[in-house]
This record gives sequence, structure tokens and C-alpha cells, in this order.
Amino acid sequence: MILSDVFERFSQDSPLSVMAQGVMANAMNPQILDQLFEQVARKQFTNKLLFSTVVDLMSVVVCRIRPSIHAAFQARAETVGATIDAVYDKLDGTEIAVSAALVHAVAARLAPVIEAMGGARPDWLPGYRTRILDGNHLPGSEHRIKELRTMRAAALPGHALVVLDPRLMLATDVVPCEDGHAQERSLLDQILAKVAAKDLWIADRNFCTTDFLFGIAGRGGSFAIRQHASTLHWSFVGKRRARGRIETGRVFEQTIRASNEADEVLILRRITVLLDHPTRDGETELHILTNVPAKDARAKVIADLYRRRWTIETAFQELEASLNSEVNTLGYPKAALFAFCVALVAYNVLSTVKGALRSVHGEEVVADEVSGYYVADEIQMTHRGMMIAIPEDEWVEFHDLPAVELAEVLVSLARSVSLPKLRKHPRGPKKPKPKKQSGAKIKHVATAKILKARQACTK
Repeated sequence: MILSDVFERFSQDSPLSVMAQGVMANAMNPQILDQLFEQVARKQFTNKLLFSTVVDLMSVVVCRIRPSIHAAFQARAETVGATIDAVYDKLDGTEIAVSAALVHAVAARLAPVIEAMGGARPDWLPGYRTRILDGNHLPGSEHRIKELRTMRAAALPGHALVVLDPRLMLATDVVPCEDGHAQERSLLDQILAKVAAKDLWIADRNFCTTDFLFGIAGRGGSFAIRQHASTLHWSFVGKRRARGRIETGRVFEQTIRASNEADEVLILRRITVLLDHPTRDGETELHILTNVPAKDARAKVIADLYRRRWTIETAFQELEASLNSEVNTLGYPKAALFAFCVALVAYNVLSTVKGALRSVHGEEVVADEVSGYYVADEIQMTHRGMMIAIPEDEWVEFHDLPAVELAEVLVSLARSVSLPKLRKHPRGPKKPKPKKQSGAKIKHVATAKILKARQACTK
């Protein structure tokens, strides 16, 4: 690639920002996004406002570069080619199938880039393609919609099931739902359509249903899912046997027989972990059901794999802390879910940047020392100035860059990244919260007097 002198200076002074924008330009190539919209959309159509333009506006909001859609529009009003009302109308009507297709398409485009860089993490279980499944409920939005203005109840704009590939750290798929009260299990049929042979699906007990487990097995897939107390028909077959210890407790294994309404049978392994310390809910043991053969994964391996499902919780935390994944000014469900899906796309861009760092600095160094918050902060702080100094025409170079060539550029830039500037600062163990006074009688206190009293006690 032939780059300008200004581009080269930014590459040296803020390589992370250049990496992120380069990946964004490639993954969200406007031509590809508009083509995806034409293929997937059923009700909406393109008039003056392109789908790629709406994605671009939303991306700077979820990346915290602009505080709102209106601010993002105002900064680019001359090039948008439509009014702000047209932008909001497009957002409010964006079909959830289009939002889901956006996440899947970008993940599919970035996966070969991470592979080409050698930035993938080790397989969780050799011979299996691991997928972690979890749900994310969007918080209540502001009551801007006319019908909500007289209500005090939280207005829930929807929720989504997210599928994470822990090897590439990409959100590969999402199943959005506009009904904030709908049960997550009602979406599992759409997840089953994504199951392939030799998959290993890891999920919490909310997804432990007869149809889901039999559906995964029927497609040649495997699972390690925590058992729910009442959503599966089963009975014991063998005796419970001790299988040693993992970090959190003692491990036991027992064979069970599960059945469905069609009188089909699944012989499963029930892995029990007797916890050294109760969970937040006071539970002292947990049960994990799996159809992975013992020759591929012993009981302790399955227990440890399930324990590592917190990886997706960490991803959700990063979405919340580093990105604006929950734009609460967007009350219409389709718009709120579209914002969440664009945030997943931004998360995948950051994961690709981290993949480049892993390829240069090593998996352990990046996992233990690099803070996702500081990576995002560096990109956010530099982006506006960089986009003023470097015309958009120069980023077109990245649009059609093949995965191998983009990987080479990212690896080269990653060598200039100063990791000490991105170092994590992990906090110590949380202290128990002290009991607070009610505040019914004493409405307020003077902080200076409280500190003076503390000093008097220490003398």
C-alpha cells in the first residue's frame, strides 16, 4: 500500500487507531453493506439514504466518538444526502434480520484475517468448534415514544441471543428479539439452524431444554450445558464416580438417560462439581450435561470448559464499558437492536486488533496485560483528529484489501504498539459492603466533619 506522509505519522504515533479504522473500512465496505441490505431486507428499500451510511453513523455512536445519532449526523450532514428525520425513520424500521445479517457477514469477513495473522487463540477442545451461547437484555430506554411518556415502568426495547467464537473472540451470530418479555428459549430454533457437526455448544442452564439438546445431537453437534431442574426428561443409569478436583471444587460423573416426546433417547454424562464456596445464589453444586465422549474430554475437562463460559460475560462487560452498546435514547425496538448489533460489529473490530497484537506479542501477554478499555480509549481519543488529517479517500485502499494483505498491514502496525500504555490495572478482591444508615432522619452530612472525626480517631 502507498500511504501519505500524514498516514505514516499516525501509523507511528497511534497505530491502534489506524489499525481499527483500517479494519472497520475493510469489514464494513459500503458496497458490501448495501448489497447485503438489498439481499436481506424485505420491507425497507433504498431511496436516498444508503444502509452503509446509517451503519457508519451508528458506528461512531457505539464507539463513543460521537455522543448521539444527531451529533453524528450533524458532523456529516453534507455527505449523508438525507434529513435527520429520514435517518431516524431508517433506524426505527431496520429489520432485525438485516441487523443479524450484518453481524454474521462482518464476522465471516474478519475470521480469515485473524487466521492469516496467526492471531487465533488455542482450541478449547481439539477436534471441536467451540461456540458459547448467552442472552443479553437491553436496559430500559428513555420514554421518548408518545405512548411511554405517561408510564413509570421501564420500557424494554428487546433482547438478543449472542454466539461467541472463543478461539477468534468474534461474535459470529446474533438472534435479536423485539419483545423484551419474550423467553430466551423461544429463540432456540434459530440457534439450532446454526449448529454444525463437531460443534461444541457451551451454555447456561436457561438453555437446557429437551428440544435444544436433542436438536444439537441430531445435527452431529455436542454440548456442555448446565442442567436445569425442570426442563428435561431424564433418569439415572449408572453410579456416581469421583473424578478428582478442579480449581473450584470436587468433580463427579454419572451417566443419565434423557428422552423426548418422540421416544428418542440420549445417553449423557452428568458432570457434577461440588463447589468449595457457594455461588451468589447460595448453590453448593452444579450439574453439567454433555454428549462429548469420555475419550475426547474427561469429566474435569468438561467442568473446566463450562467454567470458562464466563468468556462471553467478559465480552458483554467490554461492550458495556468500552462501547456504547445500549443507546437508551433509541426507544423503538428495531433501532435499539440495530445499535446493539453495530456494537457487536465494533467489538469484532477490536477483537481483530487484539488478534494482531497476539500475533506479535503473544497470547499470554495480551490476555494478561492488555486492557480492552485502554485499547478502545486510544482509538476514541485519536479518531476525530485522524479523520480530519487523513481524507476518507485514503481509507478506500482498505475496502477491497484481501484478508492476507490486510493481515500483513495489521501485523506491521502491531509491532509499533506500546503495550505499557495499554496495561491492565486489576483491582483486588472486593470488600464486603458496610451496612448503611437508612437516611430517614439524617438527610445529609458534611464530608469535612466526617473526615475531621476520622483524623481525631487515628491520633
